[in-house]
Amino acid sequence: MNRRTVFFVSDQTGVTAETMGHSLLTQFDGLEFRPVTLPFISTPDKAEEAVRKINLVAQQEGVRPIVFSTLVQDDLRELVKRADGLFLDFFDAFLGPLESELAVRSSHTSGRAHSMADQTAYNWRINAVNFALANDDGAGARDYERADLILIGVSRSGKTPTCLYMALQYGVFAANFPLTDDELESGNLPATLRPYQRKLFGLTIKPERLQQIRNERRPDSRYASTQQVQYEVRAAEALFARAGVPSLETTECSIEEICSRILDRTGLERRTRP
Repeated sequence: MNRRTVFFVSDQTGVTAETMGHSLLTQFDGLEFRPVTLPFISTPDKAEEAVRKINLVAQQEGVRPIVFSTLVQDDLRELVKRADGLFLDFFDAFLGPLESELAVRSSHTSGRAHSMADQTAYNWRINAVNFALANDDGAGARDYERADLILIGVSRSGKTPTCLYMALQYGVFAANFPLTDDELESGNLPATLRPYQRKLFGLTIKPERLQQIRNERRPDSRYASTQQVQYEVRAAEALFARAGVPSLETTECSIEEICSRILDRTGLERRTRP
């Protein structure tokens, strides 16, 4: 059977189970997975209801579902284990060996991975997101002194989502500046950016992909034309080379990969406080 239902069961949001489970499932080509997230399974009654849902799918589809779990409480985990599914528990797999290695029993406290236990770190990430929004597309050029990173590139090359992801996940204060025809024609860095050259990082993209993205936004426009797109990409890459700005071609990269590569290239680290 080429289609399987996958349950992500958690006593909190389910984000951890989804992330780790999806990472494993991507290794299996030719299969289609139907994801079902069951979050906030925090009581025996909710665990029993999760079991009923899993068993119903097993009965309807004639094959047992795959169940990824990040349930911390032992009693809830044991209940869900009884379901008619392949039960894969991340905490069960790793907490035991860690307890043995560290010679300390884990607290078995749910919700810590995505909690607000560290209020300072949480506030820092929110401030970083606000900074990214305020400094999107060159809007806050006078605030670049606070930036850890300034992404530059042509329109629709991925600058805004990258800045937001870096802010939310890593607490990096990231701004972005779009390269317009004026900057591209001059072949030089805009005067606004020159004092911050050490913070600059360029994003580029294959013209074919950029044209596809722009055509979805403004079909049959000069903005999305083959000639314009090819010119902008070529001119931006030449500017990066001339100014010594490190850059990354993003066509085949996910946002997560783009951010990881930028952090690796620049040496920036996750920030949680000033």
